[in-house]
Amino acid sequence: MDVLIGMCADDSRAAVSLAVPFLIRIATDPYHRHRADALGGLAGPARARHFGVASREELLLHRSGPQHDGYDDYGVEVTGYPAGWSVAAARTAITAGAPVLLPLLNAFDPAMRIDASYVLATADDLARTVRSAFATRFLKEQDPMTRAALVLATAETTRAHSHRPDTTWIRELWQDQAQAPEVRLAAAIGWLCLTDEPAPDALHTTVDTLATEERAHAMAVLPWMAAAGGSEPGLLRCVRRMLHPQEPEPSDDPWA
Repeated sequence: MDVLIGMCADDSRAAVSLAVPFLIRIATDPYHRHRADALGGLAGPARARHFGVASREELLLHRSGPQHDGYDDYGVEVTGYPAGWSVAAARTAITAGAPVLLPLLNAFDPAMRIDASYVLATADDLARTVRSAFATRFLKEQDPMTRAALVLATAETTRAHSHRPDTTWIRELWQDQAQAPEVRLAAAIGWLCLTDEPAPDALHTTVDTLATEERAHAMAVLPWMAAAGGSEPGLLRCVRRMLHPQEPEPSDDPWA
């Protein structure tokens, strides 16, 4: 199990191509004792260099592929190949495995449902099968944090394949006071990543009111927020970079 996850972390296209299908097989086996670990390890290879990313321009962004004479913004692997090739290989494998991964959106454990959303958001969803599954699960979902995950997953998929109705739906969510705070915050962040429109005053008010330190720590269970964090919780880093870019970066030095 650790070897397979390590192969994915190796950022080698060949290693990823081999490891991801095996991890999918383990994650979708209801009797495998490591299925949760396998599911949690699946999405990282499809999101190279995403740690600490919290800006409107880059959060939820899927780069299109190798550029600049075969070398892209993901950098270069130790093998000398563009790291974007590994990312593309992981997304190809996840896209192929989407039919067996989709049922995990209905798993009993909310953590599994959240991780399934995070993985499936990297699939190439030209037929909108995955986003339809997100919408269907959202209507049934009772857990606020999982609903927030489904919103971020929908926003990520929509950023890769633009779909105006989803952008409109996400905007309506952060405005809807009947929604849980976690859902409204996820929708606000998702909408900011889907548009270059200036953030309206109502969004500023909503986010500044709801994004408390306590809630930010609670929302770290969402993989997007966990990855965005660093010296501060991921939610607060997203809020600062997206809505208050004039504020200085917090120091990583505890004695500063």
